[in-house]
This record gives sequence, structure tokens and C-alpha cells, in this order.
Amino acid sequence: MRKFIIKRLLLSILILFLASIIFYGVLNNMPSDFFEVKAIEMTKKPGNKLTKEEWVKKLEKEYGKDPNLVRGYCTWMKKALTLEFGESWHWNVDVLEKFKDVIGNSFFLALAAFILQTIIAIPLGILAARKQYSKTDYAVTVFALIGISIPGFFFATILKYILSVKLGWLDLYGAVGRFHDDYNFWGQMWDTFLHYLMPILTLTVTGIGSLMRYTRTNMLEVLNSDYIRTARAKGLPEKTVINKHAFRNTLIPLVTILGGSLPGLFGGAMITETIFQIPGIGYTSYQSIIKGDIPFAMFYLMFSAILILVSTFITDILYAVVDPRVRVQ
Repeated sequence: MRKFIIKRLLLSILILFLASIIFYGVLNNMPSDFFEVKAIEMTKKPGNKLTKEEWVKKLEKEYGKDPNLVRGYCTWMKKALTLEFGESWHWNVDVLEKFKDVIGNSFFLALAAFILQTIIAIPLGILAARKQYSKTDYAVTVFALIGISIPGFFFATILKYILSVKLGWLDLYGAVGRFHDDYNFWGQMWDTFLHYLMPILTLTVTGIGSLMRYTRTNMLEVLNSDYIRTARAKGLPEKTVINKHAFRNTLIPLVTILGGSLPGLFGGAMITETIFQIPGIGYTSYQSIIKGDIPFAMFYLMFSAILILVSTFITDILYAVVDPRVRVQ
């Protein structure tokens, strides 16, 4: 098991290294020179004593842009390893400080949707497999197909139109209301819950379908296995057959999709957070990218890569825990 973990860890580090080279090369060779745009902006500030050319050279040196890509990458990587990503050009604060301010909103949003997807999709998928070709199975299948087919931005727009425009129950935008600071603790909690309700519903409904279908397909395959028929022939209760024998083997392929869904929630939150203007990492990164904020964009790309690699690494470990054959092979 130790060798298995070390091998996966070293492979993840290698992939992250290669990804960082690609990110650096792309962002520093874009058609628009964002360094020049930033330099022009800096020359217009009160008390400025540097010319545009001097600002360009200063910014390129500070953020590791160099005609020699190898030298420039090494300069940037040396700072990145010490968690020095510089100051965000758009938000005018340190990149890590801005990240700390917004990551909590994304984490809460992603975690809530992830938990709801898991506790709804897996039981419904198992129920549909147990009652194959019944009305329950058809209802679950239709619900899953709707979740798979409907785009997130479209479903979010429908929610806003019904719950905000027509009924007036919820605010259209924002993480909190205008009178949030005037409420007591429980009032602030309720106000935050109401503002996060539509984003969480959007992520849950649009992500639940694939997990539900995946669970149903794998459970059907397991239920048709010889050892399940043997367990039933021995007179074991149906609950024991499903929960103890069938579900454990269904869990093996589910580990992959569950482990890979967390980065997908963070990545998909960029669209959802932007629609609802939730100040999370997705919304912040979108604003940074369209404004040419190279320091924050580079950090966000590295953060996304690390998140995906960590998720894959955890999935590999869980695979080895659930299925001992992985460790042997």
C-alpha cells in the first residue's frame, strides 16, 4: 500500500509540473499584452514617477515574464513554491489574501451541493435498480435525464424567474441581503441560507442525473451476478442482500465518479456563481480573467490543477481501500 501511494504521489507531482509549464507558456504568449495595459494604468496613478516602459520592465521582472521561457518560468516557479503569487491587478490585494476571502463561499456552495447529490442520487439509483421497469424506475430515469440534459445557466434562469421575479421569495443576486448586518446571528444565518438556496439547487439538480444513472447501471449489473442469486437462494433477507453484498460492490465504480465530482463542482461553480453573483473563487476568477489579471489567473489555473490531482489521488487511495486487487496489481 505504501508503494502504491508513493507512486501515485510522484506521478501527481510530475503532472502538476507539466501543467504549470503549459499554463505559464499560454498566459505569457497571449496576443494581448496585459503587462503593457497594466503599465499604462500604473502611469496614470497620482504620484507616479515611472514611464510606461519602466513599468513594463518592472512588472515583467516581478511576475516572471521573460523572452527566454525557461528562465522566466524558473523565476515564476521559484516564487510560486514560496506561495508568492504577487498582487492581483484587478482586485488590488495580494492574490492569496483575495483567495482566502472568497474560497469559503465556494467551499460551502460545493460541499452543500455535493452532499445533496450523494444522499439523493445513490438511494434513488439503487431503488430504480431494485424495481427495474416499474413506474418508480421510469420516474427516476426521467428525473435523471432532465438533470443531465438541462444546462446549468438555463435552470438557474428558470429558478430566478419563478422564485425571484414572479413570487418575490428570494433575491436575484448576492450572497447576503442589504440588511444583513442589522440581523442577529440566526437572522444572518437565515438570510445567507435564502441567498444560497438557488445556487445550491442549480448545482444539485444539474449534477444529480449522471450519478443517479451511474448508480442504477452498476447496481443492475451487480444484482444479476451469480453470488447475489446464491445469497438469495440461501434465504438471506433482501435488505441484507442489497446493503451488505450488492452495495459494497456497487461502491467500487462509484468511488471514481464521487471522487471526480468535487473539482467539477468547483469548476462548474464559475458559471453558477457568476449568474447569482456569489463572491466565490469561480466568480472572482472569471472577473480576473476577463480583466487580464495575469497573477490571479495563473494562481487559479494552478489551484484547479492541484484540486483535480488531489481528487484523483484520493480516488486512487479509496479504490485501493475498497478493492484489494488494485494494491496487488
